[in-house]
Amino acid sequence: MDAQQVLTVGQQGLTLLLMVAAPVLLTVLVVGLLVSIFQAATQINEATLSFVPKVVAAVAVLSVAGPWMLSTLVEYIRSTLLAIPSSVG
Repeated sequence: MDAQQVLTVGQQGLTLLLMVAAPVLLTVLVVGLLVSIFQAATQINEATLSFVPKVVAAVAVLSVAGPWMLSTLVEYIRSTLLAIPSSVG
């Protein structure tokens, strides 16, 4: 296994990580922004008001996109493990 193969596998792993994490992160980001705007408009500074909607949104996204995320990760791990013998020898 040469340096080019290692860098390719690392790049594919990071790309997959960003692709799988993006739905949850973007949803929590948007919900946090909306709650912050609401808190600034109403001058309510309650910590649970910003935490609970983010958790609910993250759970909702995970319940919808979770099967896709899991199947994508399993397929990547399977293909990586099956490529080990050809990379070593």
